Amino acid sequence: MRPFDYSRATSPRQALEAASKPEASFLAGGTELLNWMRLGIIAPAALVDIGRVEGLERIERTTGGGLRLGALARLSDIGEHEAVVRDYPVLSQAILKAASPQIRNLATIGGNLLQRTRCPYFRAEETLPCNKRVAGSGCAARHGSNERHAIFGWTDACVATQPSDPAVALAALDAVVITERPKGGRRIPIGELHVLPGQAPEKHHVLEPGELIIAVELAAPAPHSAYVKVRERESYEYALVSAAAALTLENGVIRSARVALGSVAMKPWRLVEAERALVGTRPDSKEAQAALALGFTEARALEHNGFKVPLARNAAARAVRDAARGAS
Repeated sequence: MRPFDYSRATSPRQALEAASKPEASFLAGGTELLNWMRLGIIAPAALVDIGRVEGLERIERTTGGGLRLGALARLSDIGEHEAVVRDYPVLSQAILKAASPQIRNLATIGGNLLQRTRCPYFRAEETLPCNKRVAGSGCAARHGSNERHAIFGWTDACVATQPSDPAVALAALDAVVITERPKGGRRIPIGELHVLPGQAPEKHHVLEPGELIIAVELAAPAPHSAYVKVRERESYEYALVSAAAALTLENGVIRSARVALGSVAMKPWRLVEAERALVGTRPDSKEAQAALALGFTEARALEHNGFKVPLARNAAARAVRDAARGAS
C-alpha cells in the first residue's frame, strides 16, 4: 500500500481544505475505500477522515415534509428509522437487503452511493484490460465473462454496472444529492450522479476532486413503494438485477409511477417509457405488464447475460405489484 498523509476534519470547511491536496480522498465508514486501497486499485496520497464531522450523521425532516439524510448516516440507522420504514419503504427494503448487518453498521449513505463497480476485471491484475482501472486499456468483460454485466447504456469501452442497492431506491424516489466544494455547493439529482461509459469510461460519478457529499434529500413520502432484489443467494450478495418502484394510486389505478432498475447499467436505470405507459393501468393487469415491456426496448444483452432481460422485467413487475400492496 502506498504511504499516505492522514488528517481528521470536524467540519465540512476543514474537510474541503484538507482535501485540496493533490490525490486526496475522503474517509467515512471505510468499507469501500479501504477495500480498494488494499487491492492497490486506488492509492490516495492523503486521507481526510470525515467520520467526526458534526451534523452529517443526522436524519431529519425538511420544511417541505420530506426527509434529509446526512451523508454520514449509517445504513443500519437509515434502514431501521421509523420515518423511512413508514414513508419510504423502498429505501428501507433496499438497505436491509444490502451487505451484512456488520457492514451496514459501518457504511454510510454517502459512501455507498460512491461505490465502484464490482466487475471482476476491475478488481483483477493489470494484465487484464479494464478502462475503469486504466483508461485506454480496453474492456476484457466485453467479450469475456459478462454474465453479471450491463444490458443498458453500455459501450464497447465498458460494460460494467453500478452495485449500490440504496441508489436504485433513491432513483425511484427522485432523491437529490447535496454537495459542498470550494467554489460552492450544488444539488445533483440522483439520476445525474452516476455516469454511463460514454467518452470517459474510467469515471464512476460526476463529483469533482475534493467535492464532498453533505446529504441526500427525499421529497414527499412515498408509502406505495417497494424494492425487489434478485441474487444467486439470499444474503450477503450483490444483485443480479434489482428493481424499485414508487407509485401514486387512486382507487387501485396508477396515477404516477417511478420505476428504476439496478445492476443493469453504470447507473440506476429509470424505465421512463414504461412509467408513462403505466399511468391509467392497474398494477397487476396485463396492461401494466405491456407497459413495463416498453421500458426494455433499449435493452442489449451481451454474449452471456441474455437471461438478465426477462429477469429484470419480472423484477420490475413484482416491484410494481408489491408497491401497490404496500408489501414489505
